Amino acid sequence: MDRKNHWEAVYTKKNLTEVSWYQEEPAVSLALIQKAGLNKDARIIDVGGGASTLVDHLIRLGLEDVTVLDLSAVALKKAKQRLGDLAQKVTWLEQDVTTYTPHQPFNLWHDRAVFHFLTEVDDRNRYIQVLKQTLIHHGHVILATFASDGPNKCSGLDVCRYSAESLQDAMGSSFHLVETHYETHRTPWN
Repeated sequence: MDRKNHWEAVYTKKNLTEVSWYQEEPAVSLALIQKAGLNKDARIIDVGGGASTLVDHLIRLGLEDVTVLDLSAVALKKAKQRLGDLAQKVTWLEQDVTTYTPHQPFNLWHDRAVFHFLTEVDDRNRYIQVLKQTLIHHGHVILATFASDGPNKCSGLDVCRYSAESLQDAMGSSFHLVETHYETHRTPWN
């Protein structure tokens, strides 16, 4: 399965509010980002951010160095159109995170959309390697996945489900678990 083609098709066929993961306000992500206590000039990357509204909120909070990385050109285009002139304040990267070569370090890595779709060990290992190369020492990672009792599929794709412990094991000893939250996400159609 070609990941890029899959996500291009999803975002071509559906509007942002029609995808199951849509959140008008990504409250948990925003609360955790604010809890990290970053300065306004801290570098933040939203991995798999696509057409998510998180970037809108980060700009409104006055964060000055936000990057959105996604496989889908269509998703990124929709986000840019939604933001209008504010889109110029964001760095947009159309890339697969497992092959991403970072050009600058980030203070915070946010992913609510990618890691759980990496069902192959090699893909997960490449993701973690990129994360290690990208994050500053003592940086923050906010990583959302499906819980161990969550759905087995999303958007027609298999997902890996995690408990806090199994996610910590997958990430390895380079990362220290600080906090865990469970969120019941309601799809746009309830």
